[in-house]
Amino acid sequence: MSELESWLTLAAVPYLGGNRISQLLHYATPQQLCRMTVEQLQAIGLNPRQISCLLQPKYQRIERCLQWAECDQHTILTLDSPCYPPLLKEIASAPPLLFVRGEAHWLHEPQVAVIGSRSASIDGRESAYEFAASLVAANYVVTSGLALGVDGQAHYGALKNGGATIAVLGSGLDQVYPARHRELASKIVEQGALVSEFWPDEKPRPQNFPRRNRVISGLSVGVLVIEAAEKSGSLITARYALEQGREVFALPGSIHYSGSRGCNALIKSGAKLVESPVDIFEEVGALTECVKNNQLDSSLPQPENEELPFSSVLANVGNEATPVDVVAERCKQPVHEVMMQLLELELQGVVTTVPGGYIRTRRG
Repeated sequence: MSELESWLTLAAVPYLGGNRISQLLHYATPQQLCRMTVEQLQAIGLNPRQISCLLQPKYQRIERCLQWAECDQHTILTLDSPCYPPLLKEIASAPPLLFVRGEAHWLHEPQVAVIGSRSASIDGRESAYEFAASLVAANYVVTSGLALGVDGQAHYGALKNGGATIAVLGSGLDQVYPARHRELASKIVEQGALVSEFWPDEKPRPQNFPRRNRVISGLSVGVLVIEAAEKSGSLITARYALEQGREVFALPGSIHYSGSRGCNALIKSGAKLVESPVDIFEEVGALTECVKNNQLDSSLPQPENEELPFSSVLANVGNEATPVDVVAERCKQPVHEVMMQLLELELQGVVTTVPGGYIRTRRG
């Protein structure tokens, strides 16, 4: 079994997130894990279903992935690859695999994420385009999520001004979403890269996009939010950015416009108010130099006495599997909100999914 095949086999095991895989790699390499006995795998904490998937993988799916990687401009980066983006490697629950279409070397360049509303105003779209143009003129790569509205305009602003841009997808790279941006995605491949942690044939699913958001911020030295409602995916990305030690910037807007409330709330909470690209360049210099010099360990802030979020949800998840609807009933919160909170806790390695619901991990 090749090294890449063993990584794909490990990544295909259910309920193994980035944190758990990192823990397993302390015991052995992926190739060694795939050669272990049932007893050895039980000893390091894998359950019967996981052991079965590891020792008897779905070879057809893995073979399709290996064939995908042989295509021109297709790359699969593993967590231990020297080409894996160094900033992303530092975050909690870093993706064990990154699928890339385009030029993977752009992932090593300093990036600034530009994100915002899918239904942005004309001013918001123009701001996204103009800020992206200024960022690429200063030799930054513009990173976003390929969504309609602000994301798309940020990608266009980078491309049409001769710069590079990276789009992080909430689907597999063979399932570009939204469909209206397929042509844009093709242009990005020629002048940047499409990136996803999801297997190439993975369809867009609602639960994929919060996961996608942490990769957008994890790749970047700073995140600029242009127009966001009070409850939006952009604010999830901003929260991830803060947890990852990234700078968060927000464009202020009218108090009478609902699309500005998220940005205004970020500014009230400590994000830097941005009026021009200079405001960004003043703040991201130190981390940018670390990316260029590939010296990260001492530069990234390490949280001390970290307080775990969503305490009411976490208090209702124990050592026995608890269904999401039960947690929601106990917390007196809507199920969809509890699902989002549990997903974030899972990404932080605090809870994990098992048959029948969620349980706490040791960290929780």
